[in-house]
Amino acid sequence: MNKRRLRDLEVSAIGLGCMGMSAFYGTTDQEEGVRTIRRALELGVDFLDTAQLYGPLTNETLIGQAVKGHRDEYVIATKFNYRMDDAVPGDMGSIGRQDGSADHVRDSIHGSLKRLGTDHVDLYYQHRVDPDVPIEETVGALAELVAEGKVRYIGLSEAGADTIRRAHAVHPITAVQSEYSMWSRDVEAEVLPTCRELGIGFVPYSPLGRGFLAGRFASPDDLDEGDFRRGGPRFTGDNLTANLRLAEKVKELAAHKGVTPAQLALAWVLAQGEDLVPIPGTKRRSYLEQNAAAADVELTKDDLATIEAELPDVAGQRYDEAGMRSVNR
Repeated sequence: MNKRRLRDLEVSAIGLGCMGMSAFYGTTDQEEGVRTIRRALELGVDFLDTAQLYGPLTNETLIGQAVKGHRDEYVIATKFNYRMDDAVPGDMGSIGRQDGSADHVRDSIHGSLKRLGTDHVDLYYQHRVDPDVPIEETVGALAELVAEGKVRYIGLSEAGADTIRRAHAVHPITAVQSEYSMWSRDVEAEVLPTCRELGIGFVPYSPLGRGFLAGRFASPDDLDEGDFRRGGPRFTGDNLTANLRLAEKVKELAAHKGVTPAQLALAWVLAQGEDLVPIPGTKRRSYLEQNAAAADVELTKDDLATIEAELPDVAGQRYDEAGMRSVNR
């Protein structure tokens, strides 16, 4: 597995999103999750992505278990945002409001370190920007954690261009994480250019369109009960009908290239620049192995031009209205 750099942080060119091992995507299998994380290291995938929210709290614990004895061989990124004072592991309804205050930043890191079984987090993101707290306060507190050695590098998730600039003026931001894929390209307008201007790395999550571009489901009925995608705007009604044509085109283009749809989708993201490190999520070793192999897929200029010309437009927003209000701000 080749390496890439998020500013000063070196990581595998493809990371592993661990969210689905504990939350949001239906049934989970902790033992398979642990095996998947350990298999990732064997494949050279050393960049793990988690958050306090995932579970809540349980995904960090799972990662702590999986990396035990090999902590320094992994690069661990986690996120804070919502208050977890009364959170019950596994109960999403028990989480509190979002809070970007300095006090909450300082409190949050202790729980993450304990659950992960480590004395430092390599990359610590604010999961969503709190509109009620100046970003300068949040990043100022994160900078203190860096000075204390509890955090190596600072990141933001789903932040807008102006917020990124203000944050970076307080302390260098190493990475911005936002959704980015063949069918989620809104960051190309302002966020990605801002990151490049400032020398900030970019971490695309959901580079496989939440599995849809990989052909892993074609209808909400194919998904487990409790899978949040069942009600997603892109996966229901007329939007689903339109997007099935998009997924079919990805499948067609992938077959022409001799790769899987997932590998084509990941190779496309990787081809957008050396400063991008996608973190496809999976909870199974079989998909992990397929995703990791995408690092060896080379797309020519003609391949990229064909994708640009032939891929249909996406139908529907990536989140519901409430979700969209929390991104790019």
